[in-house]
Amino acid sequence: MKGTITMSAKETERISILDRLMKKEIKQKHAAKLMSLSVRQARTLSKRYQREGAAGIIHKLRGAKGNRAVDAAVLAVSLETVKERYYDFGPTLAHEKLLAFHAFPYSRETLRRAMIAAGIRKERKRKHITLHQLRERRDCLGELVQADGSPHDWFEGRGPTCTLLVFIDDATGKLLWLQFVESESTMSYFSALEHYLNRHGRPMILYVDKHSIFRVNTTKGQSADTTDSNGLTQFGRTMEELSIDVIFAN
Repeated sequence: MKGTITMSAKETERISILDRLMKKEIKQKHAAKLMSLSVRQARTLSKRYQREGAAGIIHKLRGAKGNRAVDAAVLAVSLETVKERYYDFGPTLAHEKLLAFHAFPYSRETLRRAMIAAGIRKERKRKHITLHQLRERRDCLGELVQADGSPHDWFEGRGPTCTLLVFIDDATGKLLWLQFVESESTMSYFSALEHYLNRHGRPMILYVDKHSIFRVNTTKGQSADTTDSNGLTQFGRTMEELSIDVIFAN
């Protein structure tokens, strides 16, 4: 057969396998496995290769129009309809109108791509997602303890809305102390911390949020009772005396 034959990489690899099969270097079952075909398909392909040469390896439907191919004329008419009647519609709504009133036979995605190609709609840029590396957990129990409060209607109307204070060990994820309080305040955290210390001892580090109980967020409106000259809150001074480091979450 004269002329140029265009083959895929997979089809090119099959030539050497079929040559080995023709020379009886390998069996038909082995050849079928190498080509990822059934034995019957390999037998049919080898007969075509013997009869037509390399051209027999190429799939007979290559270049033929698929059964699900988009009709360019139908798509062109649909795009004109969109320009005339639904020019300010997005692909989803335009597709609904074409499907309901104009017997549009294709999917919304086909219409969307056609609208972008025709310049009717601009393709939206995908949002850049920033992935933050997770902080590795500490190795030992009590090395770092997370403390936080969660205000909620915990009793589902059967009692007043309150706050749940929780102390969680970072290494194991265990809930080491939980306590219901009226609200997040310095005294409520002191009460919960006292119970924690009596039961589990002193943690090395306390991991908290940036609540004004734990750190000075502004110099305005601060009284001498809650802060000192170093900018520490009452809770911060207590942690310093107990030699417990405090880390603020971001």
